[in-house]
Amino acid sequence: MAALTEEQSILKDQASSWVETQLPVQKFREFRNSNSDGGFDPQAWTAMVDMGWTGILVPENYGGSDLGYLTFGVILEQLGRQLCASPLFASAYVGATALNLGGSEAQKQHWLPKIVDGSEVLTLAVDEHSRHQRDRVDSTAQPSGDGFVINGAKTFVLEGMSATTLVVAARTDEGTVGLFLVPVDAQGLSRRAMQTVDSRDYARVTLSDVAVSADAHLGAMAGSELYEAVLNRAASGIAMEMLGVGCYSFEMTLDYLKTRKQFGKVIGSFQALGHRAAELYSAQEMARSCAEAGVIAIDQGADDEAAMSALSKAKTGEFLFDMSNQLIQIHGGIGMTDEFDAGLYLKRARVLETTFGNQAYHRDRYATLLGF
Repeated sequence: MAALTEEQSILKDQASSWVETQLPVQKFREFRNSNSDGGFDPQAWTAMVDMGWTGILVPENYGGSDLGYLTFGVILEQLGRQLCASPLFASAYVGATALNLGGSEAQKQHWLPKIVDGSEVLTLAVDEHSRHQRDRVDSTAQPSGDGFVINGAKTFVLEGMSATTLVVAARTDEGTVGLFLVPVDAQGLSRRAMQTVDSRDYARVTLSDVAVSADAHLGAMAGSELYEAVLNRAASGIAMEMLGVGCYSFEMTLDYLKTRKQFGKVIGSFQALGHRAAELYSAQEMARSCAEAGVIAIDQGADDEAAMSALSKAKTGEFLFDMSNQLIQIHGGIGMTDEFDAGLYLKRARVLETTFGNQAYHRDRYATLLGF
């Protein structure tokens, strides 16, 4: 476990307390059952903005606190523990990252304060196929007059129906992948909500001759460098949320092992189940080390930042997959029912595992980056 600063520890305690009291998993269940058209609770989102979470990655001169990726990761872990639905990751983490790295001074002054106050919700529109493949970007951005014309289609866009602006990945004339800020009300852009097992806000987006001005292009980093850097940071961030989902799944399982009785004894006293719990705990601690290493590498500007990103996503994905399976198996029949929370964690786990690349993708990426 990473050694947290006093400020980070305070934020962690604040987030843990607020999530458990104001946005527990029961709230998510109620929101899902209400068939609401929105992807998140607006009041909860306003509270996150008021607590300053949307400004954690934003420099102080744009209205943020600039506390770094580990600090943001600590918050994401707590949100993952209770399956909290919000655009915090999509907008204040990924969106802010894209602007911090690729935005001009004018773009930062215009967009970053709006991310901080929640008046703009940004999200990255990158995937075009059934699974994440960062090299397969067929959308195009062709120069036209003093701007660009974008054509293409995106799928599994996080917070796709709630977002106000998309950060669209499109291939330029140079063959590289650039990022473009496209408002959702742009002429030629259409969105369609997707039904997913985790009951979150995803959309399919079609862009047909969407015209944007030159200042829509995030061009501070050359070639595909910005695109790669944003995706690396996105994978590290989602790994921290996955860690929260997995850790809470472990705690639910451990509590069940300590209370459920069979043959006159708590089932946790049975050697086979005790060994299984020990193995899961070891996997959890390994996943934590790797997930935290991913965001720490970003904060430190480490040379192996990309490799640490791949490692963090691969190892947390491995732990979460096994842990969510064991969550259901150890709980038995009750774990299969919709009335019990285990199923919600399993469904969320399966979606998170594929977001920005699954285990196999990042194991291969890690090996490639290390020269194997």
